[in-house]
Amino acid sequence: MKGIEALLAEHPFFHGLAPEYVELIAGCGSNVAFNEGEYVFHQGEPANRFYIIRHGLVQLQIFVPHRGPLAIETVREGEVFGWSWLFPPYTWSLDAQAIQQTRAVALDGACLRRKCDEDPKLGYELMKRFAPIIIERLNSTRLRLLDIYGRAPA
Repeated sequence: MKGIEALLAEHPFFHGLAPEYVELIAGCGSNVAFNEGEYVFHQGEPANRFYIIRHGLVQLQIFVPHRGPLAIETVREGEVFGWSWLFPPYTWSLDAQAIQQTRAVALDGACLRRKCDEDPKLGYELMKRFAPIIIERLNSTRLRLLDIYGRAPA
């Protein structure tokens, strides 16, 4: 069985990151598993982790009044989810539900924030990796909401 550091070093999110940073980040990690249908987190709960998917599928959802949960995006092996640990007030803005058996590495947000405060270059490296994901997820959410509520006025 591979250790957290080896799992992170192989994951696309960390490609090109200096090995000493992978080692630092691995110190904040643990292996987790979610059963099909299990919620990883709910909107409004404390956001204290982010997840590196090793195997499986997780659906990111928002709750739409009178319609129920709406899938925003499905993340899979080789992807990450959960960026709310980066920004105060550190609460989830979405729900995340495993839609099949999922194995992941969970990285403790408070641990990572401390390490980034101690080494701003590490923080910058992580932010460069998260920024495109954040933009993509916000665009996906916007498009889904346009589908629900119709076209925006011109």
